[in-house]
Amino acid sequence: MNTELKTILDGISSAVAADPGNATVRISADCKLVGVHEVDVQLDGHAIKSDQPAMLGGNDRGSKPVEIALAALGSCQAQTYRFWSEKLGIRFDDITVDIEGDIDIRGIFGLQDGVRPGFGGVRVNVSIRGPESRERYEELHQTVNAHCPVLDMFTMPVPVTTAISLN
Repeated sequence: MNTELKTILDGISSAVAADPGNATVRISADCKLVGVHEVDVQLDGHAIKSDQPAMLGGNDRGSKPVEIALAALGSCQAQTYRFWSEKLGIRFDDITVDIEGDIDIRGIFGLQDGVRPGFGGVRVNVSIRGPESRERYEELHQTVNAHCPVLDMFTMPVPVTTAISLN
């Protein structure tokens, strides 16, 4: 087990137990269109770039937003596996998360009414290598699926409000 991670997790648990207000965190992303489709994204001191391929009018200087969404799901799954493996005392040697999704572009481009513009389906495959029994890894899998915040956003409706500011 990772004792440094356990210390951090114990500290978080203690801080939330002492003041439940410590449990709520605001996350933000600042996105600026800088090209035809190119977007510079600032995330808490980190930068990423989103774009579209040339065949869609972009410069292919970054990942497509839907790819970034899948990457968010995969990385969150991997991190949630790490957290819960520590908490449950389940050892592993390696975890890989592979994700793919299907989109019908008719919805994106308004080519047919009633076609969803987002993913019609997403498949997540988690490969685990380690010394534990299949039952222990199944327990970990179920626990991760119950607690992964990005999986929750993909599978449960999230209230979203949009607004426009004219400058």
